[in-house]
Amino acid sequence: MEDWKDKLSAAFGVAPVQPEEDRLEQEAEAPADARAQQGNQVVHVLLDKKGRKGKTATLIVDLVADDRAIDDLARELKRQLGVGGSARGGEILIQGDHRDRVMEMLRNKGFKVK
Repeated sequence: MEDWKDKLSAAFGVAPVQPEEDRLEQEAEAPADARAQQGNQVVHVLLDKKGRKGKTATLIVDLVADDRAIDDLARELKRQLGVGGSARGGEILIQGDHRDRVMEMLRNKGFKVK
């Protein structure tokens, strides 16, 4: 029997929702590679004002990871800091001057930060 959610996802072309157990298993497998890279990876945390009408932004550059891992890291940093930002082209932009806190969070995650 077809569930109403299946019909809805078929009508709008949306992928069906993964069961929680499957999603957790996939997330547990994938970050192992990212964690192995984190210890060897040196990231730079910069303060930038250019092109932002004088407003400051914290940039995290030199990240070597796939787009999904960078998006997940950006989402976690923004949530912990309570600010906005974005992740594009291997860089994470955090709104405001949060260099010290970002550096501490990245060190706790196993990155080498400069």
